[in-house]
Amino acid sequence: MLLLALVIGVRLYSVQIVRGADYALQADRQYIRPSQSLFNRGAIYFTDKEGDTISAAMVRRGFTLAINPSQIESPEKIFEALNEFFALDRDDFFKKAGKSDDPYEVLVERVDEDTADTISDLQLAGVILHRNNWRYYPGETLAAQTIGFVSFAGDELRGQYGLERFYDDKLRRGEESLYVNFFAEIFGDIRTAIRDDEIIEGDITTAIEPSVQSFLEQKLSEIHDEWQSEEIGGIIINPHTGEFYALGSFPSFDLNKYGGVADAHLFANPLVEKVYEMGSIIKPITVAIGLDAGAIAVDDTYNDLGSVTLDEATIRNYDGRGRGVVPMQEILNQSLNTGVVYIYEQVGHDAFANYMKDFGLGEETGIDLPNEVAGLVSNLDSPRDIELATASFGQGIALTPVGTVRSLSALANGGRIVSPHIVTAYTERVGGLGERTKKIVPFEGRQVISEEASRQVTEMLVTVVDDALMHGDVALPNYSIAAKTGTAQIAKEDSAGYYEDKFLHSFFGYFPAYDPKFLVFLYHVNPRGARYASETLTTPFMDITEFLLNYYNIPPDRGVESFDKR
Repeated sequence: MLLLALVIGVRLYSVQIVRGADYALQADRQYIRPSQSLFNRGAIYFTDKEGDTISAAMVRRGFTLAINPSQIESPEKIFEALNEFFALDRDDFFKKAGKSDDPYEVLVERVDEDTADTISDLQLAGVILHRNNWRYYPGETLAAQTIGFVSFAGDELRGQYGLERFYDDKLRRGEESLYVNFFAEIFGDIRTAIRDDEIIEGDITTAIEPSVQSFLEQKLSEIHDEWQSEEIGGIIINPHTGEFYALGSFPSFDLNKYGGVADAHLFANPLVEKVYEMGSIIKPITVAIGLDAGAIAVDDTYNDLGSVTLDEATIRNYDGRGRGVVPMQEILNQSLNTGVVYIYEQVGHDAFANYMKDFGLGEETGIDLPNEVAGLVSNLDSPRDIELATASFGQGIALTPVGTVRSLSALANGGRIVSPHIVTAYTERVGGLGERTKKIVPFEGRQVISEEASRQVTEMLVTVVDDALMHGDVALPNYSIAAKTGTAQIAKEDSAGYYEDKFLHSFFGYFPAYDPKFLVFLYHVNPRGARYASETLTTPFMDITEFLLNYYNIPPDRGVESFDKR
């Protein structure tokens, strides 16, 4: 054994040192393409309602088609043969085929296995097929801004946007060797045959349900078709856990064709990167604050004069009319600005500001997406009453959509702030040590209002749907639904004040109301042809509601008899 080891050592010395340069040159000539590595990366998965994973991002394996011009005798014959499979640019092909001093010219980057096999069987001299891997998104446009994509950052492929960027450190992997002649690789440089077993490779699993995501995106597209809105977004979240069933915005793009997108702003995710004044969907938070603080009771009344003046500024109801003495319920039923200002005054300036901050309106949520921004709520620090009064109905403060649903979830779940998150688990493979899966458990959020206040505001929002929303015509007899619309003026970009003819419409609701499985939030910017959110978003919201109830087979939470007695 010692003698054999000595012989091998002498032989390796001869190969590596004495004749290393000669053998390296010979080895280089045995490679079928220039020395590079195959792309490799962890997978991203959706999770269907049965708990099974479905690929959202994967590595597709195939071939690159290239030519060696020095070996091509008839460029016309090769062009005609390959053009049967690909729409080759004739001028480009012949330009490459004419480079007789260049042994390698790429024609097509991504060729599937079957096509490659067929071309290989033709045995075309000078035509090269070699292994290639690339990132592939089976859903194409599905959850595009959430998933993100992989592209070059300098000379390195890295995750750009969405989960691809946020979890880039977990998804990146050691690359696979592209050399097809192992012995050539051994004799070229024996050190490259040593494998690093310490590289951590990871996959991530999201809570996004692909059928729900697809249905949401269909509704967003329909909203655009009907109202020609500038921006549209939607979120479906579990208000107890903070897990997202779906989240998306319109317009979107095809992840497999991102290179053809003319406007790079389309890659950004407005659900976490943009803020909006949300309007009257903030009123239920104000009502909940009043109930929790003991400043009002559900059966209280107030005298609605139609307007109120604070700090020499006048706030009016949407129609400018006063209703006289009305119960608290009418503040939500009729979306009365003067009503929530009355609640603000009863709670008190400092206490109201602290409550609003406790709801997280000025915080980043910590969602696992890049570039999240915090809400703009500096008005809550103002000593003037007018700033907090307008905040009570969702004007003068601007929130991200994800930040909005985080705060609204507290109304639905008993008064707690949730931790919004997309990824629920990730799997790691550490070299040869096997596989381990880690589940992501969100932290328990702070209690911002009591369970009783949460229940009371939920009852009031159920009454909104049963009696007021479209005159009660959209209420479901067997299910309790808590919901509220919002119509907000849009602030001018280049000067103070608001546009008179531009509005943001929003809508949120949760159901079954007293033990909600879903909270749905929709918004769109500057719809044409309608003044109020109830006109543009009620039907899409109810379509989504009925889809979710049926798709998940949610049992009814009330009978027809109890609904008739509302």
